Amino acid sequence: MNFVFSVQGEGRGHMTQAISLYEMLIANGHTVSAVILGSSGKRTKPEFFYKKVKTKIVEVQTPNFVTDKENKSIKVFQSVVHGIRNISVYKESFRLIDETIREAKPDVVINFFELLTGYYFFKKKPAVKHICIAHQYIYLHKKFEFPKGFLGDRIALKFFTRVTSCRADKKLAISFYDLPEQFNSVKIVPPLLRKELFDLKSGTEDFILVYLVNNGYAKELAHWHSQHEKVVLHCFTDSITARDIEYGHPNFNIHQIDDKEFLYKMASAKGLATTAGFESVCEAMYLGKPVLMVPIAGHFEQYCNSRDAYKAGAGLYDTTFNVSRLIHVAPNFVENTNQRFREWVNKSESMIYNELTSV
Repeated sequence: MNFVFSVQGEGRGHMTQAISLYEMLIANGHTVSAVILGSSGKRTKPEFFYKKVKTKIVEVQTPNFVTDKENKSIKVFQSVVHGIRNISVYKESFRLIDETIREAKPDVVINFFELLTGYYFFKKKPAVKHICIAHQYIYLHKKFEFPKGFLGDRIALKFFTRVTSCRADKKLAISFYDLPEQFNSVKIVPPLLRKELFDLKSGTEDFILVYLVNNGYAKELAHWHSQHEKVVLHCFTDSITARDIEYGHPNFNIHQIDDKEFLYKMASAKGLATTAGFESVCEAMYLGKPVLMVPIAGHFEQYCNSRDAYKAGAGLYDTTFNVSRLIHVAPNFVENTNQRFREWVNKSESMIYNELTSV
């Protein structure tokens, strides 16, 4: 079969899932003839994605959230205004999506939560199968439990998710756990994690690993560390250095995002502190590491993730990077805490491959 991927490129989760799926399909004799990589253009695209995905990659500009001046919280109204102002840019992206799919002539387009590709299927109705895969599709499952309240946020999140999956033949919802079948084409599947993870041997060294998508939280983290200087932190981000936050200490280490080094550090860390993205939390759970999840302010999806992961046994959540809480729970977080989760993850390849090739 011939596939085209469309990947939402903000953050690393969708990209690492795409890498795993790309390697799975190639190993089974299929073709991925092109990848459409959507981004707001604000973040540097990780080099590891281009090294692992050996096919044509078409970069397009797509809508995304606008953050405050400190790059911490999301501004919803400003995000809408920004999207309207960039309509002409998105029209060009739409044209590139159409051109790429027409030239590649795929049997299936696999959409990793990319908004414009969902709209493309709504508008153009191409004669090609559309399979959507992302954690976010769990929000369309009737058995998913949202946090109480937040009615407006729930409606908006579901609407956005439905737009990404317009005219989808299947919606594969990557989840921390299984849920019963239902009739609206949402299929629950295990997390699609990178193969390098399964080769790692988990240990415990005396440091905490930190992953920051929004680098505005670095100053908050530095302030905490200035009061706990004996704690060793290894912080991975994509656009900040110690000089940028005017804080330097030998135990406060900042690294540019590197996929191999990040996983190696995670296998050795006492725990992970991160914003509540899905992928990193799953990797930590598989390795038996406790996680401190700090949802980005105003990011309802991450708010849901943190509560859902907490119920699944990932660790704890907070509104600030109070790493002291993580250090406190780490000694009592035994490695086999998430054995059921590991068993669920180990079913991923066979379940997802069957779904993709039986469309």
